[in-house]
Amino acid sequence: MKEIQQTKRKSNTNLEKSEVVHLNGLEYFDPFLERNLEHPTTDCETLTHLLKASLGTGILAMPQAFQCSGLMTGIFATIFVSAVCTFCSYSLVKCAHVLYKRTKVTAMSYADVAEVAFANGPEWAKKFSSLTRQTVLWLLFITYFGTCSVYTVIIATNFRQVYMFHVDTSLNLRCFIGMLLIPLVLLSFVPNLKYLAPVSMVANLLMAAGLGITFYYLLCDVPNINERPLVTQSIDRFPTFFCITVFAMEAIGVVMPLENNMKTPKNFLGFFGVLNTGMGGVTVVYILLGFLGYLKYGEETQSSITLNLPTNEIPAQLAKICIALAVFCTYGLQFFVCLEIAWTKIQESFEKVTNFHNYILRTVMVTFSVLIAIAVPTIGPFIGLIGAFCFSLLGIIAPVVIEFATFSDNVTVWMTVRNVVLIVVGILALVFGTASSITEILVMYAPEVPQIVTAFNGTAAQ
Repeated sequence: MKEIQQTKRKSNTNLEKSEVVHLNGLEYFDPFLERNLEHPTTDCETLTHLLKASLGTGILAMPQAFQCSGLMTGIFATIFVSAVCTFCSYSLVKCAHVLYKRTKVTAMSYADVAEVAFANGPEWAKKFSSLTRQTVLWLLFITYFGTCSVYTVIIATNFRQVYMFHVDTSLNLRCFIGMLLIPLVLLSFVPNLKYLAPVSMVANLLMAAGLGITFYYLLCDVPNINERPLVTQSIDRFPTFFCITVFAMEAIGVVMPLENNMKTPKNFLGFFGVLNTGMGGVTVVYILLGFLGYLKYGEETQSSITLNLPTNEIPAQLAKICIALAVFCTYGLQFFVCLEIAWTKIQESFEKVTNFHNYILRTVMVTFSVLIAIAVPTIGPFIGLIGAFCFSLLGIIAPVVIEFATFSDNVTVWMTVRNVVLIVVGILALVFGTASSITEILVMYAPEVPQIVTAFNGTAAQ
C-alpha cells in the first residue's frame, strides 16, 4: 500500500517485447508487458483478495441497514449502492490504464493516479495536482484509522456479551475497550505484512466459522415476511442505510494495489472481469445477510448482527468469539495502511528517524484509535460517519473528478451527465449521512443536546 511506487522496472529483452517497441513507425509502450513482478497474482487469486477486502466487518451491520430501509427497498438500494461503488472503482482503474501509457509507467497507487491525472489534465487542474495527492492520502488515513476504532468497539462488544453471561460482575464497555490496548499494541509491533499473512489466514477461517453459525441462526424459525415492512416508514433513516452500505461495500482503497500485482491486469476490467465478478458476488452475500437478519430480528436488530444471537447457547457464544478474534486479527491489516502513510510523511519531514521512532509511532497511533473507541463506543453511527464522510469522497466523488481530468480533451455529453449525477449522489451522502451519524452519536452520548436544541427552537418560535 506504499504511496511511492517503484516506476523503474527491470528491462526485459525477450522477443515478444522487442517486437512491439515500434508500431507503424511510432513508439509503442505497453505497460502490462513492461510490468515485471516477482510474484504476480493470477485472476483467481486477485478475485479472492477482492472478496476478502469487500467482505469485511461491515457485513455484520447490513441487517441494521435493512432496518432503516425496509426489506424490498433494501434489496434494490443495495444493488444501486453496489453499482455506484463498482462503477467508480472501475473508472479509477480505467483512468490508471490510460495514464500508464501517457506517462510510461507500469503501476500507480490511488494517490499517484489522482496526482498524475491532474498534472496531465487541463490547465485549471495542474496547479491542484499536489493538493489532490495529499487529500487522497489523508482521506485514506482517516478512513482506515477510523475503521481501526470501529474494529476495537466490535471486538470489545462481542467479548463483553460472552463475559456478562458467564460472570455476574458487570463491566462497562469502555473497560473492555481499554483492556484491548496492550494486545493491539503488541499486534501492531509485527514488523511487516509478510508476518501478518498467517494471522490473516486465521482471521479468514474464524470469520467464515462465525458467519456460518450466524446464518444457521438466521435460517431457524424464520418469521413471515409480512411481519416486516417492505418499505421504510421514515425517509429520514435512509441516509443511515446508505452510509452503512457504502462502508460495508466500498473497497476503493485496495483496487489499485490488487491491479498493480496482477499477472494479467487487463482482466481486472471488462464486463465479466475480476472487479465486476467479485462485486457481484459480494452484493449477493450482503443482500442475503441484510434481508435475513432484519427478517429474523425486526426492530430489535443490533448494530452488529452477532449481538442478536442468543448468548445462552454455546454455538452463538462460539460465533461471537470467532468473529471477535477474526476482527482482532484483521485490525493489523487495516492499521498497516495508516502506518505506511504516516511513516512516509515522517521520513519526508525528518532525516534522522530509526526503527525506534517507528515503534513509538505505532504505539501512539494504536493508543489514539483505542481512545477514540472509548470516547464513542458505538458501532452503527461510527460506521455511518466513516461511510458518509470518507467513502463518499474517496469512493464516489474523487474517481469521478479524476475521470474528468484524465479525459478532459474528450468529455462527452453522456460522461458529463453521468458524472454530475454521481457527484450529486456523493455530496448528498456526504452532507446528509454525516449529519445523520453525528446527530445519532450526540443523541446517544449527550442526552442534554436534544433538550438544548428543543429549548432553543421554542425560544426562537416565541
